[in-house]
Amino acid sequence: MLIRHNIEKLEEKILSSHATMSSKSKGRKVNEKECDIRTCFQRDKDRIIYSKAFRRLKHKTQVFISPEGDHYRTRLTHTLEVSQIARTIARSLRLNEDLTEAISLGHDLGHTPFGHAGENVLNELCSFGFKHNEQSLRVVDVLEKDKGLNLTWEVRDGIKNHTGDTIPDTLEGQIIRFADRIAYINHDIDDAIRGGIISDDSLPKECVKVLGNNSSQRINNMIVNIIEQSKDSDIIKMSNDFQCAKNELRDFMFKNVYVGSKAKKDEMKAQNIIKELYIYLNDKPEFLSEEAAKMLGKSCLQRVVCDYIAGMTDRYAVKKFHEIFIPASWH
Repeated sequence: MLIRHNIEKLEEKILSSHATMSSKSKGRKVNEKECDIRTCFQRDKDRIIYSKAFRRLKHKTQVFISPEGDHYRTRLTHTLEVSQIARTIARSLRLNEDLTEAISLGHDLGHTPFGHAGENVLNELCSFGFKHNEQSLRVVDVLEKDKGLNLTWEVRDGIKNHTGDTIPDTLEGQIIRFADRIAYINHDIDDAIRGGIISDDSLPKECVKVLGNNSSQRINNMIVNIIEQSKDSDIIKMSNDFQCAKNELRDFMFKNVYVGSKAKKDEMKAQNIIKELYIYLNDKPEFLSEEAAKMLGKSCLQRVVCDYIAGMTDRYAVKKFHEIFIPASWH
């Protein structure tokens, strides 16, 4: 018997009846031969890790643009923290950990350079709008390897619906919606305190009372609360007091860190880089990269330019801006 078959049978024995079984996946857009060793969700996880879009996350902003310190989060470290939180919840609820991890690793592949500042300006510029979750799906469906990664329906559903109004079809996908917020709220607090934007004492007292006194306590307590509230359930949820405290803490971060703080002082410059590149490349597509230009036969120019810019790292966007708009020194 193939190793994969053994793993699939083991899943059916040990996982919850609410879990998504690898053997019962809705499949891929293009049928392909199954791996002898790995389940379909294990293969998806590996495909995402080995993608170029995943590697680029290490040079994309989380909150702080081009921080001088080495300990501030990037989009990659955020992704890894989401994965760790999500896998802990999935394992405790006896859900499919491989599916959970695959969605976690792929959920932010479509994020722009300069974090949500880049996302907002592309959304304003593109006639079809821009949302990073939809772009993440486009990355795995179309852009990687010029034909997409051909991931399973369940992973694609979790990636697209990790944020927004639509709830993922699987409990594993629903976990990511919670894990994403638990991760970014707490690590952004940690980074903002490190950067002198806020202090421990400035956090809302009632939130701290409910959730915990530091990031480690808050993450642990929220994970435990989700596990307790969601076990033997067909939905992933938090208790009302934890949900309210989490939302209030998120609102605090928007008021004090995400909008108008010292952490955002160069946000307008970053958005201007995105805007000027977008306008220029739509006018002069010859400045597209060779790889991006190949997509012109498959998509309209505006779509290709949007994909190209969204895929840039922070430093590549700055480099491209310099290349186009800053005069070179005469040698």
